[in-house]
This record gives sequence, structure tokens and C-alpha cells, in this order.
Amino acid sequence: MHVVVTGASGRLGRSVCAALVAAGHVVVGLDRSPAGLDGVDEIQLELTDEAAVARLLADTRPDAVIHLAGIAVPFSAPEREILLTNTSLAHTVLAAAARGGVARVLAASSPTVIGYGSPGWRAASVPIDERHALAPTNAYALSKVVIEDTVRMFSRTSNGAFGFFRPCYVVSPEEWAGAPTQQGHTMAERLTDPALAAVSLFNYVDARDAAEFVDAWLAAPAAAVDGEGFFVGAADSLAVRPVAELWRDFAPGLGEAAELLTGTQPVFDIGKAERRLGWAPTRSWRTELDEASVTSVTASVIRSHETRAS
Repeated sequence: MHVVVTGASGRLGRSVCAALVAAGHVVVGLDRSPAGLDGVDEIQLELTDEAAVARLLADTRPDAVIHLAGIAVPFSAPEREILLTNTSLAHTVLAAAARGGVARVLAASSPTVIGYGSPGWRAASVPIDERHALAPTNAYALSKVVIEDTVRMFSRTSNGAFGFFRPCYVVSPEEWAGAPTQQGHTMAERLTDPALAAVSLFNYVDARDAAEFVDAWLAAPAAAVDGEGFFVGAADSLAVRPVAELWRDFAPGLGEAAELLTGTQPVFDIGKAERRLGWAPTRSWRTELDEASVTSVTASVIRSHETRAS
């Protein structure tokens, strides 16, 4: 396929572009600045320019558009700016794709749409699946709700297949290697102290697994993805101890249903993506952190738990 990826220089965008190139797709990456991506035709483009976006799609005539661009971190800009930026970019790109007759359009959403981890929030069921009610509590989450509804609108009114996915907390390869995360601490530190995870507690996905989901989404029958959304996460939680032992201290909103989670079973259910697309993640913190880090983190957590229990 000929695929256009917006936000190609971002943490997720880089991995998506690399995976699509490796799978044999012809990839055009759009962003404000190039990232030097191998095998990708990188184009600098301001996505707020509707005419420019329409011209680019008319010139490139892609089979698919993957929309990842936007303000990616809650509270990293004024609330109004986050809401207006993310929703306007999505509508501009999706509308241009619909007018241009693009066959496949996939937009990035977020688990924040359900209000997970917010004060006073309570899970309707655990593990959490795509049927859970929406309850955004900030402009970032609200922007993602609007994006999901924008996808559904174009799914109803256009010939192409439009869908969205909710990647859990995205971890890039360099962050597994020790680079600081967006919050300034390392992945090993997040594992050692779950409180550092904030609203992304226990949920995560390797950027390369998320990228492979995108490729699986492109290959799936249109009827399986049109108008549909998917949680995309790792096959376990970002925790050394079982979530059933941790939820009261760190995620009380999960409620007693979390007691039924086995071991470090993920809080977010990724079964829909497995059933419909045949996609399953292959990476976890156990496979991606080096052996010394895994040993150190595990020992530190066990010591801390024993100290608190004594």
C-alpha cells in the first residue's frame, strides 16, 4: 500500500513508519520537521492548512492515511489549545482523506477517553474493554472523544473505511534503553514506583507493537475495522507485583473487580484486536529492559514490599 502517516517524527510515528516500510508499504511521512527516517519520503507540512493537506493527498493519492499528529501529552499546553489543535487537525486530515477517496483512514485516540485514573473515576468492569462508557476529564481526553466521533461520522458518510485505536502508554525503544520518558523518569523507575505512572498506571505498549497493530489494521477486511475502535496494549501490566495486590494503593478506581486479574494481566482488554485483526503484542517490559535492570527492579520491589509488610 501507499500510506501517508501524519506526525511521522513523533514517538509513535517513527515506529509506525519503520514498521510499514519493513512490511513493504510505500510511506510518506508528514510533520513539521523531518526525523531522518529510513525509507520514508518525509514532507514538511502544516496540517492546519486545509488547502495544503488536500493538495498533498491529491498529489500522492495514497491508499491509506494514518493520523497520529497532535499535542500528545495532557496538560502540556493550555487546555483550550490542546482541544482546538487536536480536533481541528483530525478533522482537516480526515475530511481531506474522505474528499480524496482514500480507502483506509486510521486515527489515534487514547485510553484517557474513559476517564481512567481520574479523581472519583470508577471502572464499570475489569479488564476494561471498548464497551466502557466515555468520561473525559481534561481537554486532551475530550479531544480524543471528538476525534473518535469524527471517525464515526466519516465512516457513516464516506466510502472509505475509517477507524481509530487507543494505544496505551507508548514506550519507545530508546526509553527501554534508559532514556527519560515524557514525565522525566525512566521505565525502570516507573516499575519500581507505580505512583510515578499517574493516570497511565499499569498500562503500556511498546511503540513497535503498536506499529504492527497499524499494519494488521491495514490488512484486515474493511468490514472488520470500519467505524471501529480498538484498545492496543501490552499483554501484561507495567507492574512487578500482581495488580490484584496493588490496585487499592495505586488505582482504587478499578474497584474489587481488579481482584480477579491474574498475575500482571493487563487492565485493558486487547482481545478485540486479537479476534478481528489477528494482532497480538510480542514485547513486554520483561523482554525489552536489559537483564540487569529487570533483576534490579524486581529485587527492589520485593524488598520494599517485605519492608511494608513487616
